Amino acid sequence: MDQPAKAPQQARKLPIPRWEFIALCAALMALNSLAIDIMLPALQQIGATLGVENENHRQYVITAYMLGFGGGQLFFGPISDRFGRRAPLVAGLAIYVVAAAAAAIAPSFAILLLCRLVQGIGAAATRVIAVSIVRDTFDGRRMAEVMSLIFMVFMAIPVIAPGIGQVIMLFATWHWIFVTMAVGALIVSAWSLLRLPETLHPEHRRPLTVSSVIDGFRIVLTNRLTLCYAFASTFIFAAMFGFIISAQQIYIDIFHVGELFPVIFAGVAGVLAFSNYLNSRLVGRVGMRRLSQGALLLFLCISLAWLVVSLEMNMPLWLFITFFASAMLPFGGLGANFNALAMEPLGQLAGTASSILGFMQTFLGGILGTLIGQAFNGTVTPLAAGFCSVSVAALLMILIAERGKMFQPHNPPVSGHVTDLH
Repeated sequence: MDQPAKAPQQARKLPIPRWEFIALCAALMALNSLAIDIMLPALQQIGATLGVENENHRQYVITAYMLGFGGGQLFFGPISDRFGRRAPLVAGLAIYVVAAAAAAIAPSFAILLLCRLVQGIGAAATRVIAVSIVRDTFDGRRMAEVMSLIFMVFMAIPVIAPGIGQVIMLFATWHWIFVTMAVGALIVSAWSLLRLPETLHPEHRRPLTVSSVIDGFRIVLTNRLTLCYAFASTFIFAAMFGFIISAQQIYIDIFHVGELFPVIFAGVAGVLAFSNYLNSRLVGRVGMRRLSQGALLLFLCISLAWLVVSLEMNMPLWLFITFFASAMLPFGGLGANFNALAMEPLGQLAGTASSILGFMQTFLGGILGTLIGQAFNGTVTPLAAGFCSVSVAALLMILIAERGKMFQPHNPPVSGHVTDLH
């Protein structure tokens, strides 16, 4: 199972326009970003209203969601391999809507965290199924291109979500942020019901038995390439989670940016969106391995320089933004490509593979990101150290996956780029 399955590079015919397919997948994944980023400006008010005394404990509002999101994917993966993509997606969206609405009226911090945990479980369906339908439909470098475009579109949410949260806080209480999440999920649910095709063919559906599920997990977890690239992706996403969890404290408590927080957050998110677009244009020519491995080395070098400088001085805002934005430039060449490389050998197990990959990225990545966030000490050094550490760990995983031979392409170049979304 170590070698990638030889699959055709041509996209299968889509029953909806390609641009709509990409936009819909991006919208499904963006619900997860919305559930996190829109509430960042409200963490202080949530803590004050619900009596949270330790400032770092406010981060648990995000952590609880990530734990549910990660664990729920192990459930929805095998379910989607048995019943197809549409039905589990609808169930997950319904859970998301109900939990978000319940969080809006939560009377205590403990109940709010429980609602967030359940909301994350529902959101797990959107992540698993978005990746699965892409893998059902595209192969190799073309999958990496499409995933990059999806990441580029869904990155619009981190650009605008904190600003939306800030606007809501100007005219209403934090409770309305959760109402906004529920409304957004309802809109995406309607779009999915009306337009999303069933991409899992009946002959590819797997029986939902204990032995079948265990066998599917075994196949995924014993594939060296899949497992190592999944771990590499997990470490990289841990860095992003660490930043998201501590972003409000960094920008507000250290740099005192006040109401400029959403603007600065959006600017850096814009850099990441551009990075994903750039990856979508280059991956077909350069290849997933060359591009992602080169991006990882660059990410490591920037993170190391950032750590050294943060140890030597109290970093001003402009220098922090410079280092962080610089790290985000290669970041777009990591997530989509590592995901595609992990999924590539397991097309017949797309749901199960996506669930395990998503679990690792969000559950394990969320735990590692929480450790980075909880290390916050009033400086940016813990974040820089976290970025540097996960980069080294990811590089080790890539070396194991490729048996020490980096920058070796395995797929032919893609003819015709999917950036032509028509």
